[in-house]
Parts: sequence; structure tokens; C-alpha cells
Amino acid sequence: MYENSTSSRAVGFLLDLVEADDAERARRRIGLQQPATEESLDTQRKLFSWWTQTAVPSSVLLWVLEEDDPELNAIVWRHVSADDAMRRAIVRGVPHGPGRTRAVRVAKPLARDQEPPVPGHFTQYGLIGALRASTSMGPARSAASMVLGRPGWQAVTDADRERPLPGYARWALSVRPDCPPSLRAQLGSHAKFAHRVRQAGVIEGPAQYATAWSPASKVLQVLSLGRPLFPTRVQEAEDALRPLVRDHLGDREDAWAVLAQLIGTFQGSVPELVITAGAIA
Repeated sequence: MYENSTSSRAVGFLLDLVEADDAERARRRIGLQQPATEESLDTQRKLFSWWTQTAVPSSVLLWVLEEDDPELNAIVWRHVSADDAMRRAIVRGVPHGPGRTRAVRVAKPLARDQEPPVPGHFTQYGLIGALRASTSMGPARSAASMVLGRPGWQAVTDADRERPLPGYARWALSVRPDCPPSLRAQLGSHAKFAHRVRQAGVIEGPAQYATAWSPASKVLQVLSLGRPLFPTRVQEAEDALRPLVRDHLGDREDAWAVLAQLIGTFQGSVPELVITAGAIA
């Protein structure tokens, strides 16, 4: 297995969930060296470049934004999955971490003048007026991109309680990954609505991403960058997978060898991959 391949990082993420001695024996069995304590800047740049060009659920980008780190925000700005709402929040210094209110510094070369255009109907009607005036998805999404921080979400919550927002606006707001869960439930709670929100990339948390998303290789590759990109949240994924990995792989070197062979082409979820590798071995 190539040391610098994304597949090796995916396997490495799982190896970190078992005892160190078991992990070392498995590494020898599949030809994977112990990872460096600290990756070189060149390696990190290449990994971040890969990450920014890899489509991910929008909630994954939110976990990075929740770090309120200017340099990480700049990486999110470059991400292929970032939208106008995220980029607008980044250059305006909007904090995303729970309980944080202090503005986040904007890292160079980003600047406020790079903000996506302010939609005309927002300028004409204001936030709530623009949402109510949106009669198709395009205007609704652009209006929803103007909801910034907790004050913006509170204004939307109050307006919808006073008089329900129209359907396109409700949907555009619901698929914002930073939409407060209570507001999302207020905007729509039936099963079909929840399914569509999930399909749009809104995830309850890293545990759900780790256990329910697929293909497994891509999920694990993204999670393998959790420590540098979203350290506050990645432990949720680790905790969700650890018991399963220890039960089905653990100290079984042959099971790890099977997993290393399967991971590049396996289309199921991470739990399905782990269970399959353990069963085959």
C-alpha cells in the first residue's frame, strides 16, 4: 500500500482506533509504515489541495468553520462545495463555534471586497422581505445566503412563527448546514422533508457521517483530515467507529489485510466495510 495514498490514510484512520500494539502488527502485515508525528508542510499542502477539490456534505465544511480559525476558513473558501452563504460569512468574520460572538479575523489574501454579490431583492426588501418575495429556488437561495450568524437566524425564526415563510424559502433555509435544528424542525418535520435535507448534505454530526455515509474510502479519507481541519468534532466519529473496529478487526491481522484490499473499490458504508472484512477473514 502506497504510503502517501489517500487509501493508506483511510486505513490509518481505522488503525488509530485499536490498541497501539495491534495497530503496529497490522501495519507490518499490510506494508503500511507508522505515520510521521508531524507531516511536512508540503505533504499538508497536497492533502489540503486534495480536500478542497473533493465534494463533501455541506455539514463537513460547517465543522471546519466551527473552529473559527482564519486559516481554516481560507481553506473552506477554496473548497469546491463551499457556497455563497459560507463565503459571505467568512469574509464578514461571522463566528460559527457554539457560544462564540467575537468576529473571526479574515486571513489574507481574502478580503471583504471578495464577498459574493448582495442580491438585489435583499437590497430592495431586506432579509425577511426578500425571503417572502422568492418565488423560485434561485432567489430563495440567494436570499437565504444573507442570513448571517445567530441574530439572522433568530430574525428568521421569529418571522416564520409570525407568518410561515413560503416553500422555496423554507427549503433554502433548511439546507443551510448552520440552520439551527429547532428552526429546521419548525420549517418542516415530515419524513420526506428530513430525507431530502439529508440528501442535500445536512448531517446530524460526524458520528452519522462515519456510520451512514458512503463510499467508505471517501468517508475515511475525509475523516483522516479531521485532526487538522475539524479537531473539535472528529472525536465523535472516532467514538462511533471504535467499538465496531475493535470487535471485527482488532488484533486480527488477516482481517486488516482483507480491509486494505477491499477499501479502494468497496461502495458501502464504513461499518459495512469493517464487518465484511472481518467476516471474509
